[in-house]
Amino acid sequence: MSLSTSEKLEILKRGVEEIIPEKGLEKKLNKDKPLTIKAGFDPTAPDLHLGHTVLINKLKQFQDLGHKVVFLIGDFTGMIGDPSGVSETRPILTLEQLKKNSKTYQDQIYKILDKKKTKIEFNSSWFKKMTSAELINLSSKMTVARMLERDDFSKRYKGNKPISIHEFIYPLVQGYDSYELKSDVELGGTDQKFNLLVGRDIQKSFGMEEQIIMTLPILEGTDGVKKMSKSLNNYIGLQENPNDMFGKIMSISDDLMWRYFDLLSFKTSAEIKEIKKKTEQGLNPMEAKKMLSAEIVTRFHDEEKALLAEKEFTNRFSRGNDPTEIKIINLSIKASSISIIDLLSSEDLGDDKLCKSKSEARRMIVQGAVKIDGNKISDDAILVQNPSENTYQVGKLKHLKIKLKKG
Repeated sequence: MSLSTSEKLEILKRGVEEIIPEKGLEKKLNKDKPLTIKAGFDPTAPDLHLGHTVLINKLKQFQDLGHKVVFLIGDFTGMIGDPSGVSETRPILTLEQLKKNSKTYQDQIYKILDKKKTKIEFNSSWFKKMTSAELINLSSKMTVARMLERDDFSKRYKGNKPISIHEFIYPLVQGYDSYELKSDVELGGTDQKFNLLVGRDIQKSFGMEEQIIMTLPILEGTDGVKKMSKSLNNYIGLQENPNDMFGKIMSISDDLMWRYFDLLSFKTSAEIKEIKKKTEQGLNPMEAKKMLSAEIVTRFHDEEKALLAEKEFTNRFSRGNDPTEIKIINLSIKASSISIIDLLSSEDLGDDKLCKSKSEARRMIVQGAVKIDGNKISDDAILVQNPSENTYQVGKLKHLKIKLKKG
C-alpha cells in the first residue's frame, strides 16, 4: 500500500532537529519521483559507532520509501579536516590513512543500508580533476564575512586563535559536492548546519534548484553527557562483539534509553510509545532496555548472537549483584598504599582490569560510576591502604574484590 505525502513526512521527520525549508521537502515529495539523498562522511577514523548511525538510519528510511541514497565518502574533504565544532585547526590526515578508513566504512554501512540500492561516491573523483582556476571561481562564491558568521570561526577569530585558509575551503567543497551529486536532500548533524546551508548557496550560484537540508541531533555517548566519541571512550562501535555491545547499551541511564529508542530503533513511533506506556504502568525499564539492546545487536550481528548476549548479560548481572560470586584477586603493592586511579587501571589485574587507563578511571569517578564497598566515590585522590580487602564496582557491570598485600 502506497503512503500519502503526510505519512511519508511523519516517518522522515521523526528524530529530526530541523528541516530547511520544511515546505520544500513536502513539495519535493509531492513530485512523486525518486529524490537524490546525500550524506557525507569523512573517513577520519577507522570505526563507525552508533552516533554515526543516526544519519545512516535516516538514509535507510529514505531508501525504504524508494529514494536514491548516496553515501559520500569525503576522502578529499578528509584531507582538509572539518572545522565544525572545533576550537583549533585539525591535523591533516594522509591519503593512505583515509583510504584504509574508507574501506572499513564500506564494510560497515551495509549492516543498515541495502547494498544494491546504495551508491557510494568519493569526492576526490571530481576534486582531483578541478583546476586551480575552477577552485578560485568556487572560492568567489563566498565572502570572508559570511564565513565568520559561523560560530566556531567567530569564536576563534575573537579569541585570536588561528584559522587556516584551508579551513575556509571546507564548507565550499562540501557545498560543491551537493552540486556535483545534484542532491535534492542533504542530511547532517546539527553541528553541520552551516556547511549544509553553503551547499544550498553553491547550488543556487550554479543555477540549480536548492537542496533541502535536514539536521539530526548529535547522539550522547554512554555517559549521557558528551557526544558519542571514541576519544571520550563513551562510544558503542558497530564492530564491537555482541556481548560488549549489549552490555554497553544496557549501561545507559533509563532517561537516555528513550532518546536511543527515538534515534536508533527501527520500531515505529507507535511501538515505542506503547513500550514507554508499559514502563509507566510498571514494566521494569531494564526489560525495555533489553528490547533495544537486542534489536541493535541483531542488526549488527544476528538474532542468535543477540539472544546469547542477552543470556550472558543476565547471568553476569546476576553474578555481579551476588557478593559470593564476585571474583577475588590478590594484588601485591610495593608501598603501604595505592591511589584509586592506579588501582582501577592496574596492569597487574590483567583481563580483570576495571578501567582501560588512568584517564578513564578519572572520568568514571567524575561521572559517579565508581563505588568501593557499595559507596559511591567522587574524589580521585583517594589512597587505598595496605592491607585491605574491598569490593570495587565500575558502572553497572564491572565488579571485583581486591585483596591488597605488600609485596
